[in-house]
Amino acid sequence: MDKILLLIGAISLIGFIIWWFFGKSSNKQTVAVATSADHQEVEVLVNGGYTPNTVVLQQGTPATIVFERKDPSGCFNEVVFPDFGIHETLPVRKKHAVNIDTATKGEFRYSCGMNMFHGKVIIK
Repeated sequence: MDKILLLIGAISLIGFIIWWFFGKSSNKQTVAVATSADHQEVEVLVNGGYTPNTVVLQQGTPATIVFERKDPSGCFNEVVFPDFGIHETLPVRKKHAVNIDTATKGEFRYSCGMNMFHGKVIIK
């Protein structure tokens, strides 16, 4: 009986860990960026995730995403945009600008350095 309870507890713990790290986040905000004639910029707060986690940009207008990292955990040391070849270090409690190439329409994902927390840039 003890082995069965231990097995049930272990399976429950594994399920919780999988849900915690890989489950859908409730932080599904989208922000459309106000654009000037020659530049667009949006701020993303890094604190236990990315807020907003989806950014909409206009194609062909240079863009900057300014990350403000409040979370000191090691996972958020970096932000990685694999489609753009961007791998930047984010300082704690400081703003860090990342320039985005908006030449191509599409959805482009980004993540923390450990690939546990994700965001998305949509270029329309």
